[in-house]
Amino acid sequence: YDVHKYADGNEARQPARPMRLGGVPIAGSPDVLAHSDGDVLLHALMDALLGCIGGGDIGTFFPDSDPAFDNVNSAVLLDTVLEHVQKANVHITHVDLTVIAQIPKVGPHREMIRRNVARLLGLDMGAVNVKATTEEGLGFTGQGQGISSQAICLLETIDNFDYRSSRVVDDTVENAANPCMGCMGCAKR
Repeated sequence: YDVHKYADGNEARQPARPMRLGGVPIAGSPDVLAHSDGDVLLHALMDALLGCIGGGDIGTFFPDSDPAFDNVNSAVLLDTVLEHVQKANVHITHVDLTVIAQIPKVGPHREMIRRNVARLLGLDMGAVNVKATTEEGLGFTGQGQGISSQAICLLETIDNFDYRSSRVVDDTVENAANPCMGCMGCAKR
């Protein structure tokens, strides 16, 4: 989940940034207040990925108090998160992304966002879903004061042996039901 407030000219804590969703500039949309580029969709995606590997959250890795992340492109931050995902020996199989806002309308940008997120993650477009909803005028997003997003990710372990029936013996993995599951994980250990 991520959220950013729209700039209304009265905010001084964070600068106003042109809106980007999934790395795609959304022309004619309200500016967002953010330390980085304010891409709520990529921010929610990064937090979901980090959550899947028990890696904390993006605030831990990229604090808004660090000037190094001032107006940084969220795709650059995503690359760092993807390095942590890779080190966790998992791979991403599907992502489902939701934008929650009255404005902008996501429909005209949906396929470009899907294509870009798929490219950033190295996935086929069929493994990336982007959808949008409004809150029927309720809450801060419904009143047009900001935008939020949610991300759900499916990751699978790279070592495809059954952890429930495997055991470690003398620093090697043995699987009583099927000693070789084809992953070559035993040979690598």
